Amino acid sequence: MNFNEERERKTAEIEGILKKYLPPEEGYQKKIMEAMEYNLMAGGKRLRPMLMKEVYTMFGGKSDVIEPFMAALEMIHTYSLIHDDLPAMDNDDYRRGRKTTHIVYGEAMGILSGDALLNYAFETAAKAFDMEPESSFIIGKAIQILGRKAGVYGMIGGQVVDIASAGSETEEKVIDFIYRLKTCALIEAAMMIGAVLAGASKEEINKVEAVAGKIGMAFQIQDDVLDVTSTDAVLGKPVHSDEKNEKTTYVTLFGCERAKEEVERLSIDAIRILESLNKQNPYLRCLIEKLIHRER
Repeated sequence: MNFNEERERKTAEIEGILKKYLPPEEGYQKKIMEAMEYNLMAGGKRLRPMLMKEVYTMFGGKSDVIEPFMAALEMIHTYSLIHDDLPAMDNDDYRRGRKTTHIVYGEAMGILSGDALLNYAFETAAKAFDMEPESSFIIGKAIQILGRKAGVYGMIGGQVVDIASAGSETEEKVIDFIYRLKTCALIEAAMMIGAVLAGASKEEINKVEAVAGKIGMAFQIQDDVLDVTSTDAVLGKPVHSDEKNEKTTYVTLFGCERAKEEVERLSIDAIRILESLNKQNPYLRCLIEKLIHRER
């Protein structure tokens, strides 16, 4: 298997799914559809929908019912980035190598395009009911996971504590809480939904959640490292953003070397739990390793 070629092929497939589920740019409100498309199709790793599909495949899933959930989760992730870049939050001018939404469309449209993507995400996920009405129970469970992991017990909850902690010294347990909700939650949602829709057992879903949690922690700590060691050009967004916003991170608490060691430990643990499932997906394992140890 040539991993890079496979990843390019799979990313192209995800891009096609996202375009398929975007609303057409029409009507008096078409400006919001344009702003939604500007953000959703801005590129990126497509980590979450890719993880979702790979877990779904690993557990034997073969239906297109996974596709609206792949699109929905990427819409939620994208809306969170739009709002994260706003002047009231991180106040960043660039994301994925190009100008952020509020710079291009104005702050009000930036807020509204994020709101639109969040609402449209659940409208999109609900299309799965029409595709497989006989699978209504597991589709409902998947939507339940999506809502919880994106809300006050997931990503939003982590963002709230992150903002409240800015400018003050933050304890390790609070940093862990922020990371587990702000970053890990959507990765957990991706992998859990893939498992649920493929009919995995409760024990298997719990293991998948544990794997995803470790991947998310490692991913965020690596992000902290890149914020102080990378460049704007390589990263595609401004570096030293955490310092600018007076945020305590794993790197500011423990230094780069210990942060790198923690990334390695978490990734090894994630692979160990993944292997205990006794399911085969060599690409998924390689994807996890590559993403955690990324340079951008």
